[in-house]
Amino acid sequence: MNELHCGQFVFLTLSQAVRPEGPERSEGRLRWNQKPMELKPTNERTMRFKLSLGICLSALVFCLPSCTDSCDDVVCLNGGACVDGDCACAEGWQGDDCSEPILPPTGCEDLANVTFDGHTYDLVQIGSQCWFKENLRSDNYRNGDEIPGDLNDNQWTSTNSGAQAIYDNSNANLATYGRLYNWYAVNDARGLCPTGFHVPTDGEWTELVNYLGGEEVAGTKMKSSPSDTPAWDGTNSSGFSALPGGLRYDDLGFFFLEGDYGHWWSSSADGTFGAWFRSLYSDGDNVYRSNVRSGYSVRCVRDE
Repeated sequence: MNELHCGQFVFLTLSQAVRPEGPERSEGRLRWNQKPMELKPTNERTMRFKLSLGICLSALVFCLPSCTDSCDDVVCLNGGACVDGDCACAEGWQGDDCSEPILPPTGCEDLANVTFDGHTYDLVQIGSQCWFKENLRSDNYRNGDEIPGDLNDNQWTSTNSGAQAIYDNSNANLATYGRLYNWYAVNDARGLCPTGFHVPTDGEWTELVNYLGGEEVAGTKMKSSPSDTPAWDGTNSSGFSALPGGLRYDDLGFFFLEGDYGHWWSSSADGTFGAWFRSLYSDGDNVYRSNVRSGYSVRCVRDE
């Protein structure tokens, strides 16, 4: 019955209700009795009319669900489409009417580590930020292009292109401290960090330091502790695991301060020459902010 069009069903119902009674045969054919309908008393005719009307209304109610579209009153936003009464949302949206954006995960809630350029980096969540727990050691940009290395002092001081170095060219230092990068590598559009991560801005470093209590106390919380391997002289209560990887001077080209100082780039330039970075020192609780360009370590932070 549901497959029968409502108009057809009601027409048939009306026909049955008012059709004259009884067929008769004539010349071998079945035909309806053509006798004029006998007039009935008013009450009887009224009852028959009411009965016919009731049958018609029942037919309408019965087939009403099949006469309406389940999506007639459904509104789907942001490119969504109604399917069988429910919204099928476009990519990036959710909810009954597709009005709620799907937000990317925050912090490290869905990641414990990330593998990039052949090395796996553990992650740590500090506040709402997700950081590498160790310094970057890649010798390639994100797209696979090589970052030049093994530059002598003169080449290091004169280059206007991205470059990287290992402190004292020692593989042991690579495993402990990662690589040192010049500003041109940090500022290269090909990117130092893997997809979904980036070199932190000056503002993101400030957010980290403020979350840990400010510049005067955050340093000891960021430095590896004496019980860590490798070790430093902090508490590492943040899990940042900073180490004193030293630097490579941009104007002289030699390595300096390994074991005593750690320096990390931001991606924020300061004028035509300087760029902001952060420093931690042995026997100190402070985090220092400065803007001199040399070869520094890099930590990656997750995109927000």
